[in-house]
Amino acid sequence: MTDSPPPASAQETTAPTSGTPPSPPIPPAPVPQASAPSNSAAGKPKSKLKRNLIIAGVSLLLIVLIVWAFKPRPLSVEVAKVTQGRFERAVQEYGKTRVRNRYIVSSPLAGRVGRVLLNQGDSVTQGDTVAQLWPMAPALVDERTRDEQSARVASVTALLARAKANVGRATAAMEQARADLQRSETLARQGFVSPTQNETGRLNLRLRTQELETARQEENAASHDVEQSRAALKQFAQAPLGGAQPSFAIKAPVSGKVLKILQQSEGTVAAGSGLLELGDPSKLEVVVDLLTEDATQVHSGAPVQLLNWGGAEALSGQVRWVEPAAFTKVSALGVEEQRVNVLIDIIAPARQYQALGDAFKVDVRVLVQEVDNAIMVPVSALFPMGSRSGVFVLEKDHAVLKEVSVEARNGVSAWIKEGLPVGAQVIVYPDSKLKDKSAVKVRYQ
Repeated sequence: MTDSPPPASAQETTAPTSGTPPSPPIPPAPVPQASAPSNSAAGKPKSKLKRNLIIAGVSLLLIVLIVWAFKPRPLSVEVAKVTQGRFERAVQEYGKTRVRNRYIVSSPLAGRVGRVLLNQGDSVTQGDTVAQLWPMAPALVDERTRDEQSARVASVTALLARAKANVGRATAAMEQARADLQRSETLARQGFVSPTQNETGRLNLRLRTQELETARQEENAASHDVEQSRAALKQFAQAPLGGAQPSFAIKAPVSGKVLKILQQSEGTVAAGSGLLELGDPSKLEVVVDLLTEDATQVHSGAPVQLLNWGGAEALSGQVRWVEPAAFTKVSALGVEEQRVNVLIDIIAPARQYQALGDAFKVDVRVLVQEVDNAIMVPVSALFPMGSRSGVFVLEKDHAVLKEVSVEARNGVSAWIKEGLPVGAQVIVYPDSKLKDKSAVKVRYQ
């Protein structure tokens, strides 16, 4: 809005009077006028408002981001269904086959055995010769032993000479007794000697005869001692096998096949040394060493499955015997374990396992518990919860914690007697962050 012009009276000047000089005109006083508003003063409120709006928007965005960052998200989980069916609990361990009746043919005497000409897998009949045994060569004589034997030869030679001298003395005594008897008999016939004196002469002759026989036997023994002492000094070369030396034949005790040859080459063996093993590989059994805590659950007659033996089908078997005594075995980790051997009979038809032999590896699965129509959950869904076990059940995208009682479990499933309906979904491998009533989302594979 502008100022109005001044009134006319204010703009007019008074006329000069006569006789007075005219005064100079007075210029009109300037009238102040209002100036128009500038552009810089008008833009300041607008920029301040814009800045406030930007700060408010950024603050709101930060608040939204913080709320979103700290907002709990549903955990991603895997689920499995509760099923009902046949529950089986088994003890599994590695085992090996072996011939049921095994025979070790050994040397009954110490000697030199010839090379065994049989090979593994060869069939033998009871009574067949499986090896030949010859006497051993004498031991070598060292210098000290030689000197000792030489001295012994000299000693027994002197004894032989003494025995010969005793024979000569006994011979002379006998001849003297015979002559005395003949003289006494002549005098007795002439009546100069009594018959009693003749009887004494006969007894004396018999005594001298026996003394001569004793001296001759001592001479004979002394001569053999000399031969024995001289034989100890001789060197004997080892005669070739099959020569003039007598041999001893080692026979097969049973019919069967050669499972293992313990002494193939020719050599010296001691009495009782094993030479080979015989058996019937068609009559096999399985031996498996179980931990004692597992063996207590195994009983005679329990069904067995033999797996991973090399064939396409599992072989059926049956527990025959659980040995009453355990033994200590060191595991691969260096831990001492108490184990016991369990013997298993193969009851499958022989044609199914013809390729099996002695000491073959098999996987043994001994069934120790069977339950029909059992409610089962995966063991990966269970976790300890006090004296019992807990499981998370999926209900409306939330994990609900439930406590269950586990009757038994195997490597895959656990038998739940009650507490879970069939078909319910349980969370497997639950995360440690998972809590009761936590929101979850199912991760599908």
